[in-house]
Amino acid sequence: MAALLLIEDGHRVTIFERFDTPSPVGSGLILQPTGLAVFAKLALDRAVTTHGARIDRLFGRAGSDGPVVLDVRYKALAQPDTTGIGLHRARLFAILHDAAQVAGIAIETGRTVIGTELISGGLRHIIFADGGTSGPFDLVIDALGTRSPLVLATGRELNYGALWANVDWVDNAGFDGAALEQRYHRASVMAGVLPIGTVPGRDARQAALFWSLRADRLHAWRKAGVDAWKADVGAFWPMLWPLLDQIASCDQLTFARYVHRTLPAPAAPGLIHLGDSWHSTSPQLGQGANMAMLDAWALATSLKIHRTVADAIGWAVWLRRGHVGFYQLLSRLFTPVYQSDGSFLPLLRDHLAGPLSKTWPATRILAAMVAGTLGNPIGRLGLDG
Repeated sequence: MAALLLIEDGHRVTIFERFDTPSPVGSGLILQPTGLAVFAKLALDRAVTTHGARIDRLFGRAGSDGPVVLDVRYKALAQPDTTGIGLHRARLFAILHDAAQVAGIAIETGRTVIGTELISGGLRHIIFADGGTSGPFDLVIDALGTRSPLVLATGRELNYGALWANVDWVDNAGFDGAALEQRYHRASVMAGVLPIGTVPGRDARQAALFWSLRADRLHAWRKAGVDAWKADVGAFWPMLWPLLDQIASCDQLTFARYVHRTLPAPAAPGLIHLGDSWHSTSPQLGQGANMAMLDAWALATSLKIHRTVADAIGWAVWLRRGHVGFYQLLSRLFTPVYQSDGSFLPLLRDHLAGPLSKTWPATRILAAMVAGTLGNPIGRLGLDG
């Protein structure tokens, strides 16, 4: 995304990719109104909405058929036509990769970045694992993610992660095709189903299936085997069986481990960290990819209006710092409510927060929180036109 925005403004851009063949990693996500606003600036929003799944609601129960403890609807926002889009990461990758090729962006593959070197004039070289270098560059953009080698290890790994699998959508299974549906037992068990549209090369609609799991239980999960896991999940939420029947091996599931961290200094001379390289959280609020797109837009906008790279990256950080900090705080507050070994917070969630969430103004506040629009980042970054 950053490369597309920058080359459109006339910058020369090179992407360094560690894989020999660029490819997507991961399952599904929700593009929120914030991320969709950036796609619209590149005229890529139609591709997203065509191949993704419209999400109108986030819905959750305590247990398979227990009380509703989460019911967030985008229509509660001031703009009732607002929606999220569930999207397979393979489709997201294809949209951006195709656009990069059309734009003529240089992509060098098989280049594992391990560091950078600041030289005179604020320029930087990039250092690769094979000992080679490239540059100098006016600006290096670090989009290497939570465990980027370009930053010192910071933050805290969370006890819980999640198993993810991509499966075919089943029309008669009883799931809402326009909702992220979840089931909880306290905060130690969580299962979810997210419609994510289609993948390149296939017409069948897809769903992302996820299951919360403590990281220290991953080895035991593999040892027990996929059938034992399916039996546990199916007993907890029987509606999942048509999806579980499509999983025959542990290799069809990917375990994601989450980290809470925010770099206090996300920029240095000739270098800026974007997305998870700067700020990473658990996925409870569904903001990760969307926050990264806002970072990229802030950088591109700042480079338009400032004479020097130093001023531009400083302004980009300033534009984003408040929104990033606010959502990092929200994620820290909400994560123990949905992924932890505690029982008190989930009890409050089920018996207090659940009913309150159905009344105004909580309905609008929760919808804005999920949409990523608290703090008005769209207006602050000029994405509203």
